[in-house]
Amino acid sequence: MTALKLTQIGNSVGVILPKEVLARLKLEKGDTVFVTEAANGVTLTPYDPTLDEELKAGREFMREFRDTFHQLAK
Repeated sequence: MTALKLTQIGNSVGVILPKEVLARLKLEKGDTVFVTEAANGVTLTPYDPTLDEELKAGREFMREFRDTFHQLAK
């Protein structure tokens, strides 16, 4: 666990992520992170949770039309 302090950044308050945390999350300056509600607080992740839902819907669509895609691939 890493304890981070809130700091003034312009007119906002932010958290500076140490380079070890950035490396672990595979993040660089300018990347986007997502904060989602979790059972014990919040989760900070580089992965868009809505993208998971979209991928699931796409996989279901491809499974439903598997024969059609197979014919198109010929």
